[in-house]
Amino acid sequence: MAAARATAERSRSVVSVKDGARLRETVEAALLARAPDEALEELLGRGVLAEALPEVCATRALDQEVGRRHKNVWAHTKQVVAQARRDPTVRWGALLHDIGKVPTRRVDDDGRVTFHGHAQVGAKMFADIRHRLVFPESLGAAVAALIAQHQRTNQYEPGWTDSAVRRFAAQAGEYLDPLLALSRADVTSASPTKRQHVGARLDELEARIAALREIDARPAPLPTGLGHALLARLDRQPGPWLGGLMRALRERIDRGELRAGQPSAYYLEHIELDPLLQAEAGKEP
Repeated sequence: MAAARATAERSRSVVSVKDGARLRETVEAALLARAPDEALEELLGRGVLAEALPEVCATRALDQEVGRRHKNVWAHTKQVVAQARRDPTVRWGALLHDIGKVPTRRVDDDGRVTFHGHAQVGAKMFADIRHRLVFPESLGAAVAALIAQHQRTNQYEPGWTDSAVRRFAAQAGEYLDPLLALSRADVTSASPTKRQHVGARLDELEARIAALREIDARPAPLPTGLGHALLARLDRQPGPWLGGLMRALRERIDRGELRAGQPSAYYLEHIELDPLLQAEAGKEP
């Protein structure tokens, strides 16, 4: 751990003199290569990766240990990069998503290795990388979001409510698409069954988000304030009758008998002309 910090400090002093943007462009060219995993190994062998990203090089120490079950983080990282969509945002996210595992590695009483909070720690570490390598503002913001949120899709279950799905999409915001792309790449299990399971879960999440967005984009069937307009026109107090009348109006909209999203006056006029709606309006409170 101390060695990794010392390496990072040395890198800062070197990069402060050299062109940080040039180093970033060199790494990005490797990320976008036809075989990015091989290109990264080449940068490692030339010492460029250590100069640009000592935080990534430090993950090479997190190898499989005897009696300790966890992934070889460097091998995992290269595979995720290679599997990721050929897009700078997604591939930078793939390269850096696990850098927080180095400082968060712990071994519990049962000998199990954990990396609790590594996503948040990694996002904080990226703040220095972002400055050091002179990331463009938009790219830096996107990569920071991917690092911080890359585990969130793992929490999805089919039992999530629509509200929970909406909340997930809102939290991801403009980075939802690259986040889902990174999540699809971040599956390196050798088990085809597990890979298929994760892919199907992500397909379901993506489909639910799209369906809810379509629903939310539809105009409200009834205008805001119609309830108050009904109370005033009919000179009545609120009660169950009002909910029944609103439901009856929505049912007519669903059947195509009334237009959606019209002014309140449109629906008030139809109530006066429709005996069934008049009966609904005349029900006891």
